[in-house]
Amino acid sequence: MTSEFHEQDLTGARFEGVTLSGATFRKVSLDGASMRSVDFSGARIRGALLKDTRLRGVELVDVEISGELGRVVVNGVDIAPLVDAELNRRMPDRARMRPADADGFREAWAILERLWSETVARARTFPEESLHREVDDEWSFIQTLRHLNFATGAWAGRMILGDLSPWHPLDLPWDDAPQRSGFPWDRAARPSLDEVLAIRGERQAMVRRVMESLTDEQLASEVSRPEPGWPQAEGFPFRNCLRIILNEEWEHRLYAERDLTVMEKEGPGQAPVPEDKD
Repeated sequence: MTSEFHEQDLTGARFEGVTLSGATFRKVSLDGASMRSVDFSGARIRGALLKDTRLRGVELVDVEISGELGRVVVNGVDIAPLVDAELNRRMPDRARMRPADADGFREAWAILERLWSETVARARTFPEESLHREVDDEWSFIQTLRHLNFATGAWAGRMILGDLSPWHPLDLPWDDAPQRSGFPWDRAARPSLDEVLAIRGERQAMVRRVMESLTDEQLASEVSRPEPGWPQAEGFPFRNCLRIILNEEWEHRLYAERDLTVMEKEGPGQAPVPEDKD
């Protein structure tokens, strides 16, 4: 028998001698939880916040971690700077994604446009159906481009340029984004690569125009968008809007390249029609 718990407050609950093999946790708060003698073998954890987490007497064997690291101490050694340095060694352009002035931002954006043109050219060598395949339950290649269209619309179109509703119906927010009026939300859409690239070309040109006119004074300023919608913020640093765009573009290209490599090794397979996720 399968037990299901929806919208329940189990604060302070105690689980002892309980088997949760194969259980699914979504939008669950475990802050402040205490776990002892817990078996996480084969567990898949995605989109989790592990801030101020303490793991003692654990065995981490054959573990893969992908995410943002900041002061991660393993056996007394903060590995975050070591990982950061190694990633920069492997990918010299990565260090340029943290620019300090306007010229640095222009250089970073030019690098991203070049790298993405190479990734798109690689993707075109696959059957189009493969570009709808969700590898390991991640976004497909086309969904990734749709999300980047959303991100540039949000942080350049809305926050910097003041277009309060810059969305295209094919834009794709993050999976757990709030569903708002006028917000695009069609995860199951299956547009062609060229359809999505046409929108992407417009969004890239928009960011390019922002970069071309960018000054150091602008970078030091703040922007406010108090109007209903997303993002909605007061006094948000201008430079952070652009840093978010750079980070989204850099990280999602790595994800896309990773999944294209998987498909090369495994073969394209079939691309199932994705279910809507709320």
